[in-house]
Amino acid sequence: MSVKVVASAKHIFLSRNLAQYQRNPLLYSTYRGLFDFTPITKTRREFAQKKLVGYSMQQLYSVVADVEKYYTFVPFCKKSYVYDRKPGSLKADLIIGFPPLNESYTSNVTLVSPTLVRAECVDGRLFNYLLTAWQFSPGLKDIPQSCVIDFMVSFEFKSLLHSQLSNLFFDQLVKQMEYAFIQEAEQRYGLPAIKSHILVSNKS
Repeated sequence: MSVKVVASAKHIFLSRNLAQYQRNPLLYSTYRGLFDFTPITKTRREFAQKKLVGYSMQQLYSVVADVEKYYTFVPFCKKSYVYDRKPGSLKADLIIGFPPLNESYTSNVTLVSPTLVRAECVDGRLFNYLLTAWQFSPGLKDIPQSCVIDFMVSFEFKSLLHSQLSNLFFDQLVKQMEYAFIQEAEQRYGLPAIKSHILVSNKS
């Protein structure tokens, strides 16, 4: 069988499976309901994305749940210190820095292996509110090394100036953040089994 035929067959296979996910997209309002019951304010920014990736649920969960190592690969994270570990949860102090900001905050992190990592800011001078959530579900049936990621970040700065500044870098920041975890998975587990595909994307 020629390389072109194999490539064509793989393309058809992926297209059919992608169509299956896109026929029933995870609506943004439904997604918010899974993680967050706080009303949206004018200064709050939110981003949600569903993506098919070439790593298993456990592999991606292991990367996202490794909060202690965030300072080594998460953009703008200068320090990450984990404490108060309990089954299914931990607390973490993180310092983020990007001109002109350099602030620390504490997060409560919920862990449900291998399906969920949810982090909510509970103490900080920078944010009124900060929530990040990763949910992992099975990917393509015939490709075990694949999964679907539902990623959401929602935040509101305490300062109006910081809120205005966030409008300038928000898109770039969230994309860099998500991409950093995929890159870290590649560092740990090698090349992905398939190319990533965005299934649904929403921002406000």
